[in-house]
Amino acid sequence: MAMIEPSTVNLACFEIKGQLYAIEVEYVREIVRVLEITPLPNAPGMIEGVIDLRGTVIPVMDLGRVLNCGSGATDMHARIIVLEVDGLALGVWVDAATDVLTLDANQLEDVPDLATQAGYDAVRYVVRRPDEVPIMVLSVDCLIENIYRSALPGAEPGREMGHAHGIGEAE
Repeated sequence: MAMIEPSTVNLACFEIKGQLYAIEVEYVREIVRVLEITPLPNAPGMIEGVIDLRGTVIPVMDLGRVLNCGSGATDMHARIIVLEVDGLALGVWVDAATDVLTLDANQLEDVPDLATQAGYDAVRYVVRRPDEVPIMVLSVDCLIENIYRSALPGAEPGREMGHAHGIGEAE
């Protein structure tokens, strides 16, 4: 029996340095205020450290640093989005959680070919909105894959997402 594609998609939206991003809600376990992040010795370059969330130790990545936007905010709006993927929990530190959007699935547009051909894989979809800036829907699979890549010898922290030169950098 063929699987039926959902006609709507729910996106958890958040800000990093004023830019809107989103992650599909199906991966979001919860969103919490930023807790004390304990450094983890010899952790992969993308991992800032760990938090203790109600007795569970969860690794945290600073998504602003990963996307080459600078370190995450530490003010009262900063949040950690706890993702769950294939039984693994991961905290994503963002400047602010803003909204949950429910959209028709046909509003999710593919990333332009030029970006994907250049090896940029951090953004899975783009959501265009009338009279507003687009929302970049991040690839959770890419986040996980790049944590593993950041653990490889010679990897530089914060340069793993996107392509070899980091997001927004000239070659």
